[in-house]
Amino acid sequence: MAAETPVADLSYEQARDELVRVVTELEQGAATLEQSLALWERGEALARRCEEWLIGAKARLDAARAAAGDAAPATGES
Repeated sequence: MAAETPVADLSYEQARDELVRVVTELEQGAATLEQSLALWERGEALARRCEEWLIGAKARLDAARAAAGDAAPATGES
């Protein structure tokens, strides 16, 4: 396997694309047991990285919505 970029350095899109590649390679079943284990471990790390990005994106959206809600004029409705 070529030198891999550390998972923590990957953007969401890079991690997602590599995860798709890893899953495809595992599904083909041509890898040795040792290679399959390494792919599985890399895939797990990639999936966690994608989740981190998505959680961060949700937090940013929630913060933006909250800020927009604070800036919105009161309508008098409850």
